[in-house]
Amino acid sequence: MEQQDFETLVKALCETTSLPDALNMLKASEDENVAEAATALTGQFSLAEMDGENRVYHVFTDMNDDGEEEEFVDHVMNVGEDVIVFVAWFFYTQFDIKGRDTYAAAGRIYKLPKRS
Repeated sequence: MEQQDFETLVKALCETTSLPDALNMLKASEDENVAEAATALTGQFSLAEMDGENRVYHVFTDMNDDGEEEEFVDHVMNVGEDVIVFVAWFFYTQFDIKGRDTYAAAGRIYKLPKRS
């Protein structure tokens, strides 16, 4: 994907108001790799309350260190956060594009996640 196409897609995704809307837009992408990655993620998200916040998690199975299939959970974003958080997560986990690069494509400033 060309940088200009990436920026156009990221900006369009940031106009959506929710993770499902953004995921649907990604699934409809003209870029086959993006569309396939988004389609593969469909149905793998779960909501859970943690520390008084509603959080969105990516739930998936993968091989653990012992070679056994195990369920893993990855925190994606909190409910109510700007959709850019999901967009940055998507491009980082699927295409190894750094969060700051996705934020820059959207014309936004990347803030490092708070440490616990």
